[in-house]
Amino acid sequence: MPQLKIGVLISGGGTNLQSIIDNINNGFIDAKIDVVISNKKSAYGLERAKSNGIDAIYVNPNNYKGSEEYNQIIISELQDRNIDLIVLAGYLKILSMDFVRTFENKIINIHPSLIPSFCGRGYYGIKVHEEVIKYGVKVTGATVHFVDDGADTGPIILQDIVFVDNNDTPLSLQLKVLNIEHKILPLAIKLFCENKLVLEDRRVIIKN
Repeated sequence: MPQLKIGVLISGGGTNLQSIIDNINNGFIDAKIDVVISNKKSAYGLERAKSNGIDAIYVNPNNYKGSEEYNQIIISELQDRNIDLIVLAGYLKILSMDFVRTFENKIINIHPSLIPSFCGRGYYGIKVHEEVIKYGVKVTGATVHFVDDGADTGPIILQDIVFVDNNDTPLSLQLKVLNIEHKILPLAIKLFCENKLVLEDRRVIIKN
């Protein structure tokens, strides 16, 4: 079976991208990252890609008339490369409906909470952890899910938890959650590449 080709979309530092790169390099994931695309020129994840010999592309949203045209540029790039799986690794733009339908069940996202809590529009980055602490929950975590046409509403693939300690700050909690993100995102990609994920309505069944 040929290696699957992955496209990664980012907006920031790319620590989850690095975890994917590391798990490909150590043989845990049998796939290839073909391209990394960012909507932010300053995203350090682009440098991570370049230093690992991966094509890194900055697409400036301001160069296009609207989100549909911007999304179409990225769709075309991914189609031209015959990408098998798209990973949103800290990508802070909402995908267009056409984007999601073009790559139906081939897009996964990592979110820093236990969906369906603390998710949806406005919940991203450190804001998630601020709200977790403010609300007073005792357990939080991370979720990898398929992307549908909603915000953080797609079928859940994997979740893992961390406990919220009394002395946690949004930053300390973010670091704890990042640690599990770096474990479950590569695992979800591995399962996808090995064709072990089966969608049954909203449920994702993991085959043995």
